[in-house]
Amino acid sequence: MTVEIEWKTGFEIELIAPPGRTRKDLANALALKSGGSVEHFFHPQSEPSKVPDRPTFENLTQGFQLFDSSDQWVASFVDDLTLQADFRKQTPSQPGWYRIIADESRLLRLVIRHCDPTSPVDMVLDPLADLFGTKVLPHESGMYRVVDDSGASVAICAPLPGERERPCEIVTAPITSGHHHKLSQLLDEAIAQDFAIPAEGATHIHFDASPLCSAPAIAKLVSIFEKFSAELKSLIEVNRQCVRLGAWPDALRDATGSEKFQALNWPEAKQVLSKLELSKFCDFNLLNIATGNEQKHTFEIRILPSMMDSNRIVEATALFEGLLGWCIDPTTSPVRIPTSLSLLLDNAPVTRTMKKHWQRKIAIKSRIATTTKI
Repeated sequence: MTVEIEWKTGFEIELIAPPGRTRKDLANALALKSGGSVEHFFHPQSEPSKVPDRPTFENLTQGFQLFDSSDQWVASFVDDLTLQADFRKQTPSQPGWYRIIADESRLLRLVIRHCDPTSPVDMVLDPLADLFGTKVLPHESGMYRVVDDSGASVAICAPLPGERERPCEIVTAPITSGHHHKLSQLLDEAIAQDFAIPAEGATHIHFDASPLCSAPAIAKLVSIFEKFSAELKSLIEVNRQCVRLGAWPDALRDATGSEKFQALNWPEAKQVLSKLELSKFCDFNLLNIATGNEQKHTFEIRILPSMMDSNRIVEATALFEGLLGWCIDPTTSPVRIPTSLSLLLDNAPVTRTMKKHWQRKIAIKSRIATTTKI
């Protein structure tokens, strides 16, 4: 069954490399196969801190960008700190693998701007030390530390712990056509390289938010995704071990459900959204729309399990594309939400084949639920 997606979308697919292999290996294999190239870059992340009064440590880890033979970005291969269960934390760091830690993201932006991600661990922070008029201080543990002229810590380069070179989140460039083909090129090679699905793994779909930028569209989106959230998670078979999921705050429903909000122009509606306590760590991420994030202006679906089957990913994308199509249809109403997900699909711009596919799955889930209750 060939499924065509018309909405511009990007994908984040969480995988793990087999023991002894790394995300860099997958990037290099794909470059060799396609005649493309790989560039190293610093990938920013945050992780909880056990230090009092310092809730997070900001990190830079090693990422790899794949470019095709025309120098167009295809995908990036990065760490994801939510993936933990599959790794032996006491395993020594592989040579050449490290992370850079600081307690403030602005300091790490200096690293990104001035340091070379291809430099060896003992030299990578030299340009940062030059900025502060100091020298990199080595430690017998294998760490390298930069302080300012008063001795205050600026950043630390530390060996990468516990197989952290194995997590591999594939972050694709936005795809406007040929979604199945482009995903297959990435995932088929991952399968050939014995990459696997992690215990906490997920797949995220980023839909271009431009068509959704109206108060009525957002009102309808919030209504249907809140109403059918549990059913959609069951239908998609959300990974129950996946972390950083959850519901929207009640304030979002209250704000977007009002006639006053639905009558606002987009700048006014976006201002209302920006004042709500939205988070990216939820089932459906509206934060990038609310903040007007120019680098990632997307609506993100976060409930899909990690998948290495391009067909399944595209089929799920078609389902959500249809739901979003219903939201942007000017003839649909935010106060007349269909009473069931099946009925909503009947009225959504989904191909007949896809409607049958998902309605059959809805019926199967319904029968299973009924049998379980009995």
